Amino acid sequence: MSDSTAEPRPLTFSSVKTYGPAAGFSCAFRQWRAESHCRFLHGYSLAVSVEFQASELDERGWVVDFGALKSFKAWLEDLFDHKTLIAEDDPLLPQFRELHAAGALDLVVVPAVGCERFAQMVLERAEAWLREHGLAPRCWVALAEVREHDGNAGRARPVSR
Repeated sequence: MSDSTAEPRPLTFSSVKTYGPAAGFSCAFRQWRAESHCRFLHGYSLAVSVEFQASELDERGWVVDFGALKSFKAWLEDLFDHKTLIAEDDPLLPQFRELHAAGALDLVVVPAVGCERFAQMVLERAEAWLREHGLAPRCWVALAEVREHDGNAGRARPVSR
């Protein structure tokens, strides 16, 4: 038991929301600049984790209400679920647009591809979600991770709050 006369030390609380590979974020992408096999169109069922932090908990004792994240999950589904993500500077983008128009794939053009860039997109959207729901600045995003499989993941975290 702690000494009740001692000054309470400041804490940072964390909660992590994870959408595993079974969440259905199956997508395809290619890293056209790669010299390896990553230059070819390939796919994964991505896993996404977001770590939220706060220095104060809400009236329920929570950092965030996981049940309120439905709109955030919908955004993830719109971005990743059965999509083909192609970088806006991919030289084959016109051909991917043709395949989209022909109904062969569901194209999403993004600034860049790869787990690190996907993690950046997730982090930025999670930060926007916190602002939209009146949780910032009490809460912030400490880390976003996008995982291809057990061996590969990309992470993004803010340098400072």
